[in-house]
Amino acid sequence: MNISVIGTGYVGLVTGTCFAEMGNSVICVDIDAKKVEDLKNGIIPIYEPGLEKMVHENHERGTLDFTTDIKEALAKTDICFIAVGTPMGEDGSADLQYVLAVAKSIGENMTHHMYVIDKSTVPVGTAEKVRATIQKALDARGSDLTFDVISNPEFLKEGAAIADFMKPDRVVIGADNEKAFEVMRELYAPFTHSHERFITMDIKSAEMTKYAANAMLATKISFMNEIANICERVGADVNKVRHGIGSDSRIGYSFIYPGCGYGGSCFPKDVQALAKTAKDYGYTPRILDAVEAVNYDQKKVISDKVIKRFGEDLTGKTFAVWGLAFKPGTDDMREASAITIINELTKRGAKIKAYDPKAEHEAKMHYLKDNPNVEYVKSKYDALTDAEAMILVTEWKEFRSPDFDEIKLRLNHPIIFDGRNQYNRKRLEENGFEYYEIGVA
Repeated sequence: MNISVIGTGYVGLVTGTCFAEMGNSVICVDIDAKKVEDLKNGIIPIYEPGLEKMVHENHERGTLDFTTDIKEALAKTDICFIAVGTPMGEDGSADLQYVLAVAKSIGENMTHHMYVIDKSTVPVGTAEKVRATIQKALDARGSDLTFDVISNPEFLKEGAAIADFMKPDRVVIGADNEKAFEVMRELYAPFTHSHERFITMDIKSAEMTKYAANAMLATKISFMNEIANICERVGADVNKVRHGIGSDSRIGYSFIYPGCGYGGSCFPKDVQALAKTAKDYGYTPRILDAVEAVNYDQKKVISDKVIKRFGEDLTGKTFAVWGLAFKPGTDDMREASAITIINELTKRGAKIKAYDPKAEHEAKMHYLKDNPNVEYVKSKYDALTDAEAMILVTEWKEFRSPDFDEIKLRLNHPIIFDGRNQYNRKRLEENGFEYYEIGVA
């Protein structure tokens, strides 16, 4: 099938590349000429395991191309995915300006019937706005061309996006006619050998499904962090509580690990956008508001522990931070807990020596660029030298079984603040460490 994907960010690039991998002819469109040129040369703007190789191979094969010319792309394709960003506005709502700008451009440039698919995470009712925007542009041209608008939300996990796309748990399609469902069923047939994984519904329900899924997962995280905070105060061990409740098949172990808060491009934005939608329709989403409030406070739990141990004035003290990305397997630092922790410590006079295997560039160029008190090092052990304590923020695999003798040797004091509850408290304390974790008194 002939497919265009507008937007070469995380969702757009993974979507276009995976469709190309299955033999479709795909053209990815972006307004950033340098990014397009880089992509043609095999340079991708994000870190996602396996993606760079797949982009290069499909470009060489001729199944994947990149352009800045949307008119050219639309002329050659029948299916067009909108995969541009929907950043969070100041009031928590999703900003649709880029989605609607693409819709306008589609209406101005399409030359035949198009299936226009919302792949970006968008609020309920966006498809109607996309439809109206395209129709307005067609009317301005005096054109009687027809089109369908379809909702196909993505459910990709950063760090495992290719596997998620190639072997999806489910493919959700929202449409208003059977022909549109047939086209999408054919498109996704190589990915969904089980018909149970291809789920059809009305458009608004499909739009809502994405937000509901992310809000549920975020709720589990905040709930467990709230339990962790209660455990600390009553003298219980949240790690044991987690095992106790996770063994219940109705609950399970997924997303009930205590930590220093969730981040990334999805959970924070989607929880707030769904809450804003609810309020716009006259409903107060008390659970969603609580989920976000708990997460906001949770990002300060580790820095609060450091401050409690070392005092409010951290002038002259250096701390090692292991991990900057919001989670392992990605270089994404959007809403990352590391940002809050580092800023809370440095504004009290501390210096930070930070190490992350993938996110250093993002920190330097964007999220911590205005913080002069952060030094970036090339290995986890380099970060420890002359530091008062080590702070684990992101649970990268290389941090799971470190050399604790080396840690003890390099630190000024054998102190670990563990924001992800990765280590064995008993073993560390027997070896002379002070160990602080989440949810344990």
